[in-house]
Amino acid sequence: MSHTGLPIEITFPVAWGQMDAFQHLNNVVYFRYFEDARIAYFEKVGMLERMEAEGEGPILASTQCRYRIPITYPDQVSVGSCVRELTDGRFTMYYRVYSHEHDAIAAEGTGTIVYFSYREKRKAQMPQTLVSAIQDVEDGKASMEWEGKKK
Repeated sequence: MSHTGLPIEITFPVAWGQMDAFQHLNNVVYFRYFEDARIAYFEKVGMLERMEAEGEGPILASTQCRYRIPITYPDQVSVGSCVRELTDGRFTMYYRVYSHEHDAIAAEGTGTIVYFSYREKRKAQMPQTLVSAIQDVEDGKASMEWEGKKK
């Protein structure tokens, strides 16, 4: 069951050490959650394998977060990701952080990702195989298996 309504979703507990002096989850932790969901998405579509093999891959150009409700320990969160606004050399990822304790979306965010040639140090065109893999995930055609868990 998806808590975030997004095609890729990971779930994990909130750690006590992620709290700040104001007794809620520190704001930087949300960006780490976004990164975890982003990497899960990239693994699903084979982007990290391509980066290792071809020297091309994603690079984060910008990111933002809108905090809706505070998360506190103990809680469990589900973090989802999807891709929107896909073009040849860039795309926008959308994220949601769901609090199991509150049964609500606690934060939402976006990230602009540029497809990049690490060898040539410049923007690159995304190969059609990756575009198709992303479209399959977004259309629900890809298997939702990640780390052995059915999503």
